Amino acid sequence: MKFTKRNIYIVLVIVITIAIDQISKILVRTSIQPRNEFQPGERISVIGDMFIMMNVENTGAFLGMGSDLNPTLRIILLLILPILVLGFVLRHILKDTSIDKWSLFAFASIIGGGIANVYDRIVYGSVTDFFFIDLGGVFRTGIFNMADLSVTTGMIILVFVSFGKKKKDEDIEQTA
Repeated sequence: MKFTKRNIYIVLVIVITIAIDQISKILVRTSIQPRNEFQPGERISVIGDMFIMMNVENTGAFLGMGSDLNPTLRIILLLILPILVLGFVLRHILKDTSIDKWSLFAFASIIGGGIANVYDRIVYGSVTDFFFIDLGGVFRTGIFNMADLSVTTGMIILVFVSFGKKKKDEDIEQTA
């Protein structure tokens, strides 16, 4: 890997994403009583009942999916496969210099969030989730963490960039 400004930017976004996620999880693990099978755990109201923090150890993936899988399948689907995909995406963004800055940021955020959650699964056997949003039933999330937020933000940016490119391509076709 060449040390270009672009590659340093990619690595920096990934490292900062991982650092923010891991620091937030350390703070949650040390300061919020976790939920387990015997007790509901501590719930900290940040903004009324709309924004709540709690400590939940998630042994599955998104919203706990996969937590009931047998251990071998869980290792394949929640560790090996994500590591391979993250590696391929990282290789792609390092090699393809035609990727625009917004997409580059989005991909690096996704990779950073993915690495942070894979790290948790390897080191702790689960992923610490702690944010919950409920806007009066109009909008409600599952319990998530900063890595999840980074991955989701990256995906949303990619969708907007994709629509922008599609619109630009349509405009070019109409003028031609």
